[in-house]
Amino acid sequence: MSEQAYQRLWDSSHVTLQELLDQELPLLEPVPNRERQSFHYRLSSLYLYYLGLLRRFDTLYDQMVHPQKRRLLRRLLDGVAGRVLELKDDLVRTDMSEYHCLDHVLQDLKLTPADLEVPIPKYFLLEQSTILKERGLMLAEILSRMGPVTSETSFPEMHRTTAIILLQRAERARQGRLRATFMREIRKEEERDRKIREEGWHRFSQDQAAIIIQKVTPQHPGGSAFTGRFPDYPDESLGGSYLIFADKTPEQVKMDLEVQAQESKKKNQEKNKEKENEKKERKQKKEKGRKREADTMLKTWPSKFIPVINAGHEEYINMWKNQHESIHPTQSFDPEALRVEKRKELEEEIRIQVDELMRQELKNLQLAVDREEGKPLKPLKKKAGKKTGKKKKEKDLTPDRSVESLLEELVVFGFLRKSETVTLKDYIGDFLYLGSTLNLAKKLPMPSLFDIRQNVALYGVLRLGSPDIHAMAPLIRSILLVGPSGMGKKMLVKAVCTETGANLFDLSPSNLQGKYPGKMGVQMIVHMVFKVARLLQPSVIWIGNAEKNFYKRVPKEEKEMDPKRIKKDLTKALRLLSPGDRVMLIGTTDQPQLAEMKGLCQTYERILFMPRPDYASRFVLWRQMIETQGVQVTQNLDISALAKVSDGYTPGHILQAIHSVLTERRVLQLSKQPLVASEFLGHLAKLEPMYREEEESLKDWYFKTPLGKRKVKFIKDQDVEEAKLAKERKKRK
Repeated sequence: MSEQAYQRLWDSSHVTLQELLDQELPLLEPVPNRERQSFHYRLSSLYLYYLGLLRRFDTLYDQMVHPQKRRLLRRLLDGVAGRVLELKDDLVRTDMSEYHCLDHVLQDLKLTPADLEVPIPKYFLLEQSTILKERGLMLAEILSRMGPVTSETSFPEMHRTTAIILLQRAERARQGRLRATFMREIRKEEERDRKIREEGWHRFSQDQAAIIIQKVTPQHPGGSAFTGRFPDYPDESLGGSYLIFADKTPEQVKMDLEVQAQESKKKNQEKNKEKENEKKERKQKKEKGRKREADTMLKTWPSKFIPVINAGHEEYINMWKNQHESIHPTQSFDPEALRVEKRKELEEEIRIQVDELMRQELKNLQLAVDREEGKPLKPLKKKAGKKTGKKKKEKDLTPDRSVESLLEELVVFGFLRKSETVTLKDYIGDFLYLGSTLNLAKKLPMPSLFDIRQNVALYGVLRLGSPDIHAMAPLIRSILLVGPSGMGKKMLVKAVCTETGANLFDLSPSNLQGKYPGKMGVQMIVHMVFKVARLLQPSVIWIGNAEKNFYKRVPKEEKEMDPKRIKKDLTKALRLLSPGDRVMLIGTTDQPQLAEMKGLCQTYERILFMPRPDYASRFVLWRQMIETQGVQVTQNLDISALAKVSDGYTPGHILQAIHSVLTERRVLQLSKQPLVASEFLGHLAKLEPMYREEEESLKDWYFKTPLGKRKVKFIKDQDVEEAKLAKERKKRK
């Protein structure tokens, strides 16, 4: 495609974007529960259209050459990706499920399941390719230097006296550093006072200062308005010197400052009132309880990304919509637009610096005047900081250690691993085509492998891939993948790392055994992992057999492992993660029933259930897995029969059967002896399938999770309402 073709694609994308922005406003209005279906339909339509826009903007950003257009496209791309994540969050609240049946919406909008696939922006990996290469070389170098480390690795023994001496030295050094910092601050204050006395005190005599002040101070009838103090310099939040240098008279500036002071007072009063009202509302909510839940109105939450998208859309209309390509035939930057943009940035930057100097100068002048008049110097009052509800900062247990040394230690002890290259597309599975039909038949549809892949892309890849998206998107710190062995849970963890270039840390109970013993040891390893994960973000912290951290009862054979010892420190470290920290905890488990429900659900914010594959997914699995072995599927091989026979088997089982049959010798014989379905049956029979009882046990557990409970309750309430309506109809007849 030519640059003009991409320009036309950009133009058409903004037409669609304008239509979507017009549809956003009605969704903010509350809708009663009885209109849930229509609300869900509108929400789903918006979600699908934004996915299409995300795909277009990704293509445009990847192919556009013009530097200023690319900057705008990047903002639009991140904004649309963030809006997709917000709409996903709204869908989860509306559906009360992590998975959504959108087959009827796709049909109405004349779209295909391919349009539902979450596109992963190409810049996620392209823009950090050099960082990934450096990190890979560093990891390879550490691994080459160190020999194989076993799980029995322990700390070197040390005599008690030597240990005490080391601790005493460290404590004396810490106290010395604190003392030096304190003395440095005292010297700075003394130097500041000395400069004030030299520069500001004896610059003018009292008479000279009075004459200068009289020249600039307006005289008012009936007495002077002079108070003996300099006016307050406008605060940075109010615009600083921008207010002073606007085209206004001194009287207008003074009036503006007074009005702003009054407005700030009013705002503070309003904020206090709002806080009181919020407290009252919370109390009322608690009192209403279940009654309020039944009467809840449906609406979307306010978006953080729509203002970003709006600003980008307006910039496109004002600057690029009607600009012909002949203006920039070489696709270089637009100098005039760049000058205007940079001039504003430079003015703002200089203004902030000048304002700081002027505030300091004003303070020095006031101190000089006070000293001349013999007024006692008042200590500067610190502005009371507003309580912003920020979380406490984590205490750094390794302040004197470099990132490189921490990284090396984590590699040596096996906590930082080199992830295998697996893309999300490698997780094969088809769309659920009968979801809406099953819903109408009052049967809860189970998610397909396509749905699982889509959710991992939304919760894991899109958030970790971009710092701008992560900072503003609904915060998700942790995911739990629940499903039988062989469903590809570890594969999905590796895919998230591959698609985002994330580091892979392993805090599984089996990996912790025999390492960093004791309470302090656990605190140290959790601290080190999360510290390095934040510094070298994006990062994924994986915990295999996650149920073991929350065992109801620890089995006798695992008591020595002590799998629950990490629980407390893990939950603390997770709470300290904030928007912008591209670190995600991903747990995997095939026996969640063994864990305490409360602790597990509090630690893992999103629980993704992975049932055995349905017929459509098994059909695709058999075909694509055989083809990846270099074998062309012919009419002799009945894939449909294999998909039916393998009901109850996981993708891992199917892959094992294919590897067992397609040996090198069998592949060489294919030209003379075509492959048939019966060859796989014997190998499948040797494998233990997942029985329905096991799957039902997992389903029962899932519907006891907070989201599962809400879904079950909603279905029961619906049944009760329908029964009441049916009785009323009978009475009328």
